[in-house]
Amino acid sequence: MLKYIIKRILQAIPLLILITVICFALINMAPYDAVDAITTPDMSAAEIEMRREAYGLNDPVYVQYFRWLNNILHGNFGYSLLSHTSIKYDLMIRIPNTAILVLASYVTAYVLAIVLGLVAGSYKNRWPDKMIDGLCSIGIATPTFWFAMLLIYIFSFRMKIFPIMGMHAVGDDSLGDLLWHFFLPYITLVVGFLPDLTRFVRGSTIGQMKEDYVVVQQAFGAKKVQILFHHIIRNVMIPMVTKLGMALPQLVTGAVVTETVFTWPGIGNYFVSAVKGLDYPIVMAILVLSSTLVILGNLLSDILYCVVDPRIKSMQ
Repeated sequence: MLKYIIKRILQAIPLLILITVICFALINMAPYDAVDAITTPDMSAAEIEMRREAYGLNDPVYVQYFRWLNNILHGNFGYSLLSHTSIKYDLMIRIPNTAILVLASYVTAYVLAIVLGLVAGSYKNRWPDKMIDGLCSIGIATPTFWFAMLLIYIFSFRMKIFPIMGMHAVGDDSLGDLLWHFFLPYITLVVGFLPDLTRFVRGSTIGQMKEDYVVVQQAFGAKKVQILFHHIIRNVMIPMVTKLGMALPQLVTGAVVTETVFTWPGIGNYFVSAVKGLDYPIVMAILVLSSTLVILGNLLSDILYCVVDPRIKSMQ
């Protein structure tokens, strides 16, 4: 397995370099550059040119790229053009906030999806399946921001049970206050993650129900619950590992809309603010970070596949 992991990592290096090239090229093709974000109407052309020179924007594109890539490799993401704070420092504060929200939501949705998907798949085309699949269809069709606004209107504005925005009340850093602010965005993300995961499990379960080992278990008088949660679930969990690995990039950018609606101080809110303010160093840093996590997520999925199913390891 070690040789396989090393091989996959070596294969990922050129892809990572290509991702940095694409991110840098897309930002440079934008109609505005970094200086446009900090200029004011009263600045003279000479002052603007001095700023462009200071930020190295007059250098050839390839020089700018290698300088930026070298800084990224050394963990230096630069500074915000607007707040002048260290992007690395901002990310270290905001990533844990997003991870807390997304991880709890995804784990909850993951567990619920396994149960609901198994039930729906085992009762194909019967009322439990139709009810669960219908709810999944509604969940997929419902925009996340609309559902979040609906929760805010009902539970915050009308009933005044939960706070509308933020992660803490001013001057209150207690765990209870965090959980109070945490509940609505948590429910929003659970509802957002659940339908796709449930349908994935349902499809795998339907496929497993046709296998010979299920027929044998039924012939020996095994109950449906025993077949589902002792036999089928083991085979369903193998493709579910892919979903688990691909959840890794969502720890950074998995809650952009939800964080923006609830003003949760995470990466999503940070990214949207950077895009609005044309704060290109922040945008580039988050794009590279999320793209890197996608590659690492794929690698993690492959490793987990080998752990869950030894037959896959023998094929490598």
